[in-house]
Amino acid sequence: MANILILANLNCDRILRLDKPLQTGGRFHYQDGGLRLGGGGANTGIGLVWAQHDVAIVSQVGSDEIGDWILAKASTYGLDCRLVQRFDGNTCEMLLVMTPDGERTIIRPQRPAFILKSAPKWHDWQAFYINSSAQGAELWAQSALAHTLVVAQLAKDDRPRPCHVLIASKSDLAGRSELSPWEFATQLSGDSLRHFIVTDGEAGALVYSQDQDEVYQVQQVPAVSANVVDTTGAGDAYAAGVIHGLCLGMNIVTAMAEGARWAAFAVETPSSIPGEELQRYLGAIAADSLA
Repeated sequence: MANILILANLNCDRILRLDKPLQTGGRFHYQDGGLRLGGGGANTGIGLVWAQHDVAIVSQVGSDEIGDWILAKASTYGLDCRLVQRFDGNTCEMLLVMTPDGERTIIRPQRPAFILKSAPKWHDWQAFYINSSAQGAELWAQSALAHTLVVAQLAKDDRPRPCHVLIASKSDLAGRSELSPWEFATQLSGDSLRHFIVTDGEAGALVYSQDQDEVYQVQQVPAVSANVVDTTGAGDAYAAGVIHGLCLGMNIVTAMAEGARWAAFAVETPSSIPGEELQRYLGAIAADSLA
């Protein structure tokens, strides 16, 4: 399997479950769902560990008890946290406000600037995934392109995202640009971009691609039906499934179908990190391969 480096947040999520959907000016009762490990690093990385990949996290947490808890919890799931930086100060909880229909609102603290140090030796890694606003991420990605698969989530702003595969949700693109999806993506990701994936929930996902002969095409990959319990982490699980598929040598459409399957398991689980159903699914595949 692959060595995968993930640049993404590790969080301590505090879950507040509301009794009704959010509405401006409303009053709500909530149940405290307690603390759980979250953030794109955990949500993406744990499934990849269960798929037998070696996963290291590049992130930042405070030098406090919550930071200690995050690193201990992540390590118990098999994530390599040796590249996580510690800053002086409190990590602070991330508040996830959950409504009965499974939707969530995220309330996050202001964090100190996360400045990356020198890039790793890319020949040690088969994939690099970026879902972070860390300063220096662009330089890391640019240096990795010639050596390893680079997959990135579209940033909230228009910062460059050098990569081979760019992932965004349809809502991320709303009002962002008058360019075509492929032109918009290549403007941010450069000439190395091979595929631009745009997810759209139950409607599945589109992938915009251009091969080495500059033949352009658009393909649709359906979603996998699921009983939605909690949508938190679904996009991270989708990205993890795509990365897993590409590391196994799948073509982009087959890898996206795998991502859709992982996302379906994620939304059926009352947590942001992957649930036991995904672990059982991956375990069954591993057992079949050994039979």
